[in-house]
Amino acid sequence: MADAAKTDPARGGARTARVLIAADKFKGSLTAVEVAEHVTAGLRRVVPDVGVTAVPVADGGDGTVAAALAAGFTRHEARVTGPTGAPVTAAFALRGDGTAVVEMAEASGLQHLPAGVFAPLTAGTYGTGELLLAALDAGAASIVLGVGGSATTDGGAGMLTALGARFLDAGGEPLAPGGGPLRELATADLSGLDPRLARTHVVLASDVDNPLTGPTGAAAVYGPQKGASAADVAALDAALAHFAAVLGSAVGPEAATYAAAPGAGAAGGIGYGALVGLGAEFRPGIEVLLDVLGFAPALARATLVITGEGSLDRQTLHGKAPAGVAAAARAAGVEVVAVCGRLTLPPEALDAAGIRRAYALTDLEPDPARCMAEAGPLLERAAERLARDFLV
Repeated sequence: MADAAKTDPARGGARTARVLIAADKFKGSLTAVEVAEHVTAGLRRVVPDVGVTAVPVADGGDGTVAAALAAGFTRHEARVTGPTGAPVTAAFALRGDGTAVVEMAEASGLQHLPAGVFAPLTAGTYGTGELLLAALDAGAASIVLGVGGSATTDGGAGMLTALGARFLDAGGEPLAPGGGPLRELATADLSGLDPRLARTHVVLASDVDNPLTGPTGAAAVYGPQKGASAADVAALDAALAHFAAVLGSAVGPEAATYAAAPGAGAAGGIGYGALVGLGAEFRPGIEVLLDVLGFAPALARATLVITGEGSLDRQTLHGKAPAGVAAAARAAGVEVVAVCGRLTLPPEALDAAGIRRAYALTDLEPDPARCMAEAGPLLERAAERLARDFLV
């Protein structure tokens, strides 16, 4: 991380130009750290001694642990159960003050499924619970649970099972993994949850605020992305509703309250499991990560913020990292520009989000395949343009 200073000619030498790069990954092409590296290289071709601070960011989905590691957290690994039962190696991040960042996609994400093979009814979150246990064993006193990119729609039942809960069918047998078997749930018992959870502050960090069930719930909105057919979606939605109803007998009326709460439907309903079982506090993922990653002190020193992600589109405006970065910067009175792979937002939407201008790689290379394959060099060229527009 570099942090130098330069007189800004555009301001008549009156102020020091300090650039803060706070961008998310370009999914499929560059990590958030690599985005910052390429942007820095491009800027310095035009303004060699420009001051740059990099704070790679994420919104709670895949890339969240990598962002924490870039901010100085320590990497830890654990061997856990993947979404279809095969063992996988998953990482979490831990800081000296006991703050852990756990990314459920590390244990239960789509990347752990064979290419093109989905398991919408049977994929489970047991490994995420194991990863939380590993964080507790490593000394975590507070946990940021970033959710997104999941292969699962089990309401967090697998996660809670790994943490000590019991979910039994009418014959008293443990349920099989996945969201489909939840329709067979007869009794739920959360009394065996690891006692350390009661004294651990858990934050559910997500970029979506869907409820557990219904037309905007976990199965209806996100099930098709995980290979669920229309029949599967209906079955999963009914199973999740049954799950919440049975939990009502175990934890009381708050089970229904949590099912309707924002974030309950995140990542196949693992948000619900975190709310009802772990006492988690739901917060927008980018808001949480900006706090954890030390964004505010870096912003206080910046005169220009560069944010971005692979695609700046309508979804960006609903809780994605660039929107959160831009909102924080605008509140501090710092100008924001963005870099991206592709741009589908009109100028007025960018302006409303607090982004002065966006530089898309597709403006330099319209072929999407080449754009992704050559994302690093193209990003450096885009950063050169940005530097000429805003730093000289």
